[in-house]
Amino acid sequence: MSSVRVLVGTRKGAFILSADGARTDWRVDGPLFSGWEIYHVTGSPADPDRLWASQSTGWFGQQVQRSDDGGASWAPVGNEFAYAGAVGDHQWYDGTPRPWDFTRVWHFEPSPTDPDFVWAGVEDAALFSSADGGATWRESRGLRDCRGEDWMPGAGGLGLHTIVLDPADPQRMFVAISAAGVFRTDDGGASWRPVNRGLHSGHLPDQDAEIGHCVHRIAMHPSRPSTLFMQKHWDVMRTDDAGENWYEISGDLPTDFGFPVQVHAHEPETVYVVPITSDEFHVPPDGRLRVYRSRTGGTEWEPLTAGLPQRNCYVNVLRDAMAVDSLDSCGVYFGTTGGQVYASRDSGDTWEAVVRDLPAVLSVEVQTLP
Repeated sequence: MSSVRVLVGTRKGAFILSADGARTDWRVDGPLFSGWEIYHVTGSPADPDRLWASQSTGWFGQQVQRSDDGGASWAPVGNEFAYAGAVGDHQWYDGTPRPWDFTRVWHFEPSPTDPDFVWAGVEDAALFSSADGGATWRESRGLRDCRGEDWMPGAGGLGLHTIVLDPADPQRMFVAISAAGVFRTDDGGASWRPVNRGLHSGHLPDQDAEIGHCVHRIAMHPSRPSTLFMQKHWDVMRTDDAGENWYEISGDLPTDFGFPVQVHAHEPETVYVVPITSDEFHVPPDGRLRVYRSRTGGTEWEPLTAGLPQRNCYVNVLRDAMAVDSLDSCGVYFGTTGGQVYASRDSGDTWEAVVRDLPAVLSVEVQTLP
C-alpha cells in the first residue's frame, strides 16, 4: 500500500508527519532543527529519501540541510549563494536603490529526474541551482537581467518564492517574485521575460506595467502545463497560454485576497484557495476557516468547512503551506500560523487536524511513497 510523508517547515523547526495510504493514523516526528526557522522542506521526485531544508535564524544566518534517508538524519551542504557578476542594485521600499544581498532560501524545486539537481529561489530575489547535491550553487543570472534593478520587495521581503517546472518541456519554467511578478524562461534559465499581462495592482500607477505585481503563488497541473492558476495580492487569476494573458477567476469568493493556491492531483480544473479578509487583516473572514474549491477552473467556488473551525478562528495560511498528494482519492493538506496541520482524505470534503500547537507553519509539502 502506498503511504504519504508530509514535510512541515515552521518558525521553530521542521516536522515530518507519516501515514499509510488510509491516512487515518499519523506519526509525528520532530522538531528537527529545533529553534530554527525552516522556510521550506521538500523531497526529490527522483529519490524520495533525498530531502532538502532551508534553515535560518537572525542570529546565525542561513544553512542548507540535506537528508539522504527520508529525514532520519541530516547534514549541512554548500551554503555559498554568490550573485553572478556585478551585484548591482534593486529598489527598496521607499524607491531608493539598495545592493542585492542574499538572506535565505525561500523555496527548493528538485529536478523530477536527477536527485542531485535542485533549483533554489532566494531573498534578495534570484534563482540558483545545484547540480552536485547542494555542494555548490550557481545563479541563473539571466533572471535578474530582466529589469531586476526595478524590482521592489513586498511586505515580506524581495523573495523568489515559487518555482514551477513544465513537465512537457524541460527548458521551460516559471518563477514568481514578491513584488515583481511572474517570469518565464524557455531556454533552461539562460534568458527570461515577464509574463504578467492582464494583472492589475492598485499600487501601480501604470496598470499595464510589465513588472511590480505582488504575486503570492502560482500552481499548475502537470497534464496542462500551459494553464496556471494564481493567487495574487488581491485577485485569483488564470492563464491558458503559459502566462501570455491572465484573467480573473475570483467569481463568488467572499474575498479574493489570500496566499496559497493548489490544484487537485487528478482533476486539472479543480482548484483550492484559502480566502483571507484583507492585506491588512490576515485572518479568515468572520473568524471562519474555510478552504474554497472550484471544480470548474474558477469563478464558481464552494466553501469547504467540515472539520474546520467555524468560529473564533484567526489564523493565516501562508503561500507555501498547502499541498496535495497523488493517491486515488486526492489528499489535500495545509498548515496555519496557529500551528495546526489539517488533512483531507477526500479532496476537501472533510478535514481533520493531524497535529495541533506546532509553531507557526511556513511550508507544507507532501510525498506520495510506494
